[in-house]
Amino acid sequence: MEAFSRRHLPHYDVSHATYFVTACLAGSIPSTGVLAPKKPVGATLRPGDAGRQRWCDAEDFSRTETWLDERTPVRWLADRRLASIVRCELLRAARESIDLHAFVIMPSHVHLVFTPRREFTDLLCRRGERLPPRSIVMRAIKGRSAVACNRLLRRAGAFWQSESYDRVVRDETELEDVIAYVEHNPVKAALCPRPADWQFSSAHVGQASACQNVGQASACQTMNDRLKPVLHDMP
Repeated sequence: MEAFSRRHLPHYDVSHATYFVTACLAGSIPSTGVLAPKKPVGATLRPGDAGRQRWCDAEDFSRTETWLDERTPVRWLADRRLASIVRCELLRAARESIDLHAFVIMPSHVHLVFTPRREFTDLLCRRGERLPPRSIVMRAIKGRSAVACNRLLRRAGAFWQSESYDRVVRDETELEDVIAYVEHNPVKAALCPRPADWQFSSAHVGQASACQNVGQASACQTMNDRLKPVLHDMP
């Protein structure tokens, strides 16, 4: 299965693919102005221009990431209580429906890298679910965490931006690069000196077991193994 869709953002789904997804808090990114996409999908692009489009998307993502790390006024996830809620939902998804390779919870957004499990995608197919597994996973994570976080904040309304940024990870080399990017995000944003120092990340969650596995597994396998003790202890 391969499918392309677009609301405000482009989404590309492939059967059994691994995804790099960024979910942003509602209001953390202005809808117009400096962060408006430089080249909308399909505008002046001909078939075969996928490489050019990927470059445009990467440039837009880089500008958005800089804004999220340095300038956005919406930073609810700086509250450790709220970040803990989101982390629990990520780990719940890892236990129930996905292989979670890496994640980081930043004050204004969340990065995660995951592969929907085959048994989960097969279940969705038997149910006749029309949405792709990526969408189902993100809807569950964002929906449950939004309810709990809004309750703590004593507010109503959108907690997350309605759409997430996502891209398909093409191979293991790119997977390694994406994992490194995700786990170094707090360091790049000057929030901590080392990736493992950031409490709300896979680098911190799996620090001890990762040290034992260095040089013994692929990036994908190591990330999955890092989370096993935590998932086993979840209620």
